[in-house]
Amino acid sequence: MKPEECTLYHSGLRGAEATFGENAERFGVKEVVFTYEGHKPDRAKNLVELSPEELKRGDISMELVSKMMKRNYAKPERIRKVLQVIFHMVNKGYQVFIVGEILPNGTVKGGTGWAAELAKLFNRPLHVFDQRVNKWFTWKDGKWVEDTPVISHNTFVGTGTRNLTEEGKKAIEELFERSFGK
Repeated sequence: MKPEECTLYHSGLRGAEATFGENAERFGVKEVVFTYEGHKPDRAKNLVELSPEELKRGDISMELVSKMMKRNYAKPERIRKVLQVIFHMVNKGYQVFIVGEILPNGTVKGGTGWAAELAKLFNRPLHVFDQRVNKWFTWKDGKWVEDTPVISHNTFVGTGTRNLTEEGKKAIEELFERSFGK
């Protein structure tokens, strides 16, 4: 696959998303950064500001989110726009890559976990680099399986923790190198 035929979708936050964006730029992958009024992404290349109407297309019951994520949200209105943006990222990007932490209940820690749950729901290829154990995992047959993924679809999501470790950064860099060569 040629990098110039691929598009990365993310929301431009520091940490994993900014690092995915930097690597996309380095390899010539097109990058689209979703945002909304009042949100200031750390990486602002190729911004697409979602209107209130577009954000609403990604709206979902916070009760359902809590049930799927197996956790409660103290301030649901605060996270609602983040979840709506994540919907647009996963809706546009077919393959989903996340850097973060897989929790014992099979979900992914933090708001990023919503991208993982949507990928499962939409039956998308889903890969998580777990910074706790420094390994990649792929969601396969209802469970996490250790893997060494490559970018194999023209559209993909790169998201994850803002608290990116050196190992997480290296995992993203190596993902791009495996996928597109040097």
